Amino acid sequence: MNSFDYIVVGAGSAGCVLASRLTESGRRSVLLLEAGPRDTDFWIHVPLGYGKLFARTDLNWAYESEPEPALNDRRIFTPRGKVLGGSSSINGLVYIRGQREDFDGWAIPGWGFDDLLPYFRKSEDQSRGADPWHGVGGPLAVSDLPRHGLCDAFIASAMALGIPRNDDFNGATQEGTGYYQATESNGRRCSTAVGYLRPAEKRPNLKIEVDALATRIHFRDRRAVGIEFQKKGEIHTVRAGEIILCGGAFNSPQLLQLSGVGPRALLERHGIPVVHESPGVGADLQDHFYVRTFWRCRKAITLNDDMMSLRRMALVGLRYFLFRQGPLTVSAGHAAAFIRTRPDLKRPDAQLYFINFSSAKRGGVLHRHSGFTCAVSQLQVESRGSVHIRCGDPAAAPAIRYNYLATENDRRVMIEGLKLVRRIVNTAPMRDYVSSEYLPGPGVQGDSEWLDYCRGMGETVFHPASTCRIGAVVDEKLKVKGLRGLRVIDASVMPAVPSGNINAAVIAIAEKGADLVKEDA
Repeated sequence: MNSFDYIVVGAGSAGCVLASRLTESGRRSVLLLEAGPRDTDFWIHVPLGYGKLFARTDLNWAYESEPEPALNDRRIFTPRGKVLGGSSSINGLVYIRGQREDFDGWAIPGWGFDDLLPYFRKSEDQSRGADPWHGVGGPLAVSDLPRHGLCDAFIASAMALGIPRNDDFNGATQEGTGYYQATESNGRRCSTAVGYLRPAEKRPNLKIEVDALATRIHFRDRRAVGIEFQKKGEIHTVRAGEIILCGGAFNSPQLLQLSGVGPRALLERHGIPVVHESPGVGADLQDHFYVRTFWRCRKAITLNDDMMSLRRMALVGLRYFLFRQGPLTVSAGHAAAFIRTRPDLKRPDAQLYFINFSSAKRGGVLHRHSGFTCAVSQLQVESRGSVHIRCGDPAAAPAIRYNYLATENDRRVMIEGLKLVRRIVNTAPMRDYVSSEYLPGPGVQGDSEWLDYCRGMGETVFHPASTCRIGAVVDEKLKVKGLRGLRVIDASVMPAVPSGNINAAVIAIAEKGADLVKEDA
């Protein structure tokens, strides 16, 4: 079959939602293209297994940024999912929607918080049950994480400093401290491939092509009419009534640019005929900056301790395989705090992560001592970057420029957040668990020293967005402006990145996007 009603490019957090929703009536045919393989790898489905997927180039685009001027010219490692489920198959599973002010602040009709809340609820199968904020029976499992003594101590110390307890960061307010919820069920990851695609994949009107790299969009009279993709060294072309790009904040603008849609000067520089000049394609990249601090623990209760002992490691594995319980059911984030770095602010501007292990390199070998991590991420970033093709080769990685720490406020939020982390950890009962501050160490005190630490240690927290923004590149129905038969539905359309982990918001956008496509069918 060489013609479909819809071609969805990218089987990630958004693409799996679109493929499922657009085929559920049985009346429309969909081809879903994914550059990576099926999600059969064991470690994809184990929540803590995400660390083993960081360097797996068979499942991960494993991009690197261009040298970052504000980060000592370091290249920032940038993992993105290249597998069914996309980044929802390799991420840290944290379920955070963002703040009401994020979506209302987009100021796009139909895209405010109250417009998106029904789609958050529709997507969700909340283990706590339904309420005005949450839904049950949806494809995406959302569950509580197990309690841990260190997490309880972190939360108690944060509360001692005046941060309120919050048992639901996705409820009436985000501010406060508590445990994360995660996209898992019974100790196993619930990616969009598991939740949305698996129940749909045997539908006769859905065809899934894996290991299929989309290389170009075909146009006729400014209408997208087909997709060219490469599989096993061969080039294939398929036609569609409508093409929906779901490649994410890097791959969607990359494919548009390769196809002649983007900034004229960029396209002409690489010898690509201009189909439609759109300066916003690849512009305005936003991402949450992230800096970790490390602490030695005086009690042998961290994951580091489990991994240093063959006996304890065996017990962790046995507990997981027999009961789906224990440390393997918890991924990167365990406890958190959403805080205001200035008392005059009306909403949180920083997110604190508490992690029950420590390692020099994310996804790398754990420290050979009892330890834990506290990290800071800014929420409302002002710095803007870009993603642009390097050449006309679809297999070449795009040039990613984050441009972190470009504004005074971005720098201030990180410094104040890190100071607060130190105060929390040195407040009872948390301080009773600490033997020493491993990094940055007590020698870092002044703002300039904290900023130097940020420049040397800072990295991405994997939330890229806004490179095909509503208003600049697509309209309110997510149609590419100036062209026909082409939409973008993924994190790249966000006018501004939400406050927190973005997987939940991407899924809600895809749910709404599916309805927009159906309305025009």
